[in-house]
Amino acid sequence: MTEALAIEHIALPHGIHLECRVRGPAHGPVVVMLHGFPQAAFVWDDLSATLAAQGWRCVAPNLRGFAGSSQPAEPSAYRAKHLTQDIVALLRAVSHQPVAALIAHDWGGALAWGVAAMHPELIARFIAINSPHSATFLKALQSDPDQQTASAYMHYLSRDDAAERLSLNRFEKLWGFLSRHDKAGATAPSWLTPELKKAHELVWAQGLVGQCAYYQQSPLKPPLTPTDAVMAMQLPPEMTHVRVPTDVIWGLQDEALRPSLLEGLSDYVDNLRIHRFEDASHWVLHEQPERVAACVLAALRRELPAQ
Repeated sequence: MTEALAIEHIALPHGIHLECRVRGPAHGPVVVMLHGFPQAAFVWDDLSATLAAQGWRCVAPNLRGFAGSSQPAEPSAYRAKHLTQDIVALLRAVSHQPVAALIAHDWGGALAWGVAAMHPELIARFIAINSPHSATFLKALQSDPDQQTASAYMHYLSRDDAAERLSLNRFEKLWGFLSRHDKAGATAPSWLTPELKKAHELVWAQGLVGQCAYYQQSPLKPPLTPTDAVMAMQLPPEMTHVRVPTDVIWGLQDEALRPSLLEGLSDYVDNLRIHRFEDASHWVLHEQPERVAACVLAALRRELPAQ
């Protein structure tokens, strides 16, 4: 019988605590699941129930700045090195051996790609869901007009008053992030049930400043001028070369992260499988949960290469 969902607060050695949603056998192989913006750990509840029923122990933290986790006031506390430190410390806290998998979406994936590259000893597998590798994302920001346009919203979220603006009219702009857009305007997604809508609102009501600081502190934003620092940026191999077996799940209708971000990915990942979902968007986890779960289970069960 699968254990019920539990809420645990995990204190990390560097003074940060993360509120985690935990489910599954106490001694089962551990899977850590990282959410993105503008969501929180609740997005993994259905998948964690599926995995827990198969014997995995799932740990889904609210990232720093989200919901019940630590929300430092200083914007500099949301630089990538600090956010990555949280994930590395969490992985060490929840398992004395490499976790069975690190699964991540959106911003969670941005952090997880770095962990997979720089701390392969901590994870046996990596599963990224609509979250680009830093090297392909940087290349696209430097040279792909389509991705530059798609990422323009990052500058809005980097404004000092972004959190205040997002809170107006009962989070009107945030609901727009979850919608599909076409010439007729924005369309509310069918997957956004009243229960999920309430879960989002509860997270947003607990503060948006830290969440926006992720964007403010990130150097990876589309250039505003030809001389912007991002145009000359280079990433060292130790930050980009991923040796752990990696599965990428990608909704090709993602309006913010274009399919071109998959191009050249095998140059940076030794053991890579890509699962393209033609009729899904950035929110593929909600749109096609059964198919995503099947891909995740297959990734968890595939044989690891000999050491």
